[in-house]
Amino acid sequence: MTKGGKATPNVPNPKTAKTASVNVFDVDRLRTIIELMEEKDLSEVDLQQGNEKIKLNRGSVAPVMATAPQPAVSAAAVPSAPAADKHAGTVTINSPMVGTFYTKATPESEPFVKVGQRVTEETIVCIVEAMKVFNEIPAECSGTIVEVLVSDQQPVDFGKPMFRVEPNA
Repeated sequence: MTKGGKATPNVPNPKTAKTASVNVFDVDRLRTIIELMEEKDLSEVDLQQGNEKIKLNRGSVAPVMATAPQPAVSAAAVPSAPAADKHAGTVTINSPMVGTFYTKATPESEPFVKVGQRVTEETIVCIVEAMKVFNEIPAECSGTIVEVLVSDQQPVDFGKPMFRVEPNA
């Protein structure tokens, strides 16, 4: 107990320890976890207590709290009407990780791909740097690049569309 008669954080109150469980979602506990993430250079922590879950991502996505698993609905599955007409028949090449997007291997070299260029599944379309590792990203589809959706040296999140491709017929 502190001088003010309040229980100190992370120390169970002996009067209630037998009847109440520790809440992992307590604000003070979350702050401590975030400090540990920064200290240990962790990028992600998942916590679960009963049916409640929280996922903390450092430097990318805001924390999300859910009481039950929710079915994921992708943006591509429910496009808006004007966007559906404009991009009908195209697919996107999405970022497989959080990092920095690069269109070329070095500042002096040519971009990996340009609008109008044909690509195959193996064609390297860009580099995504994550934690000082430069990852070459293959197209994973065949077709023609119709749009580059990310500017060079811009941050990308997991799943962010980077290129729009018109598949081969």
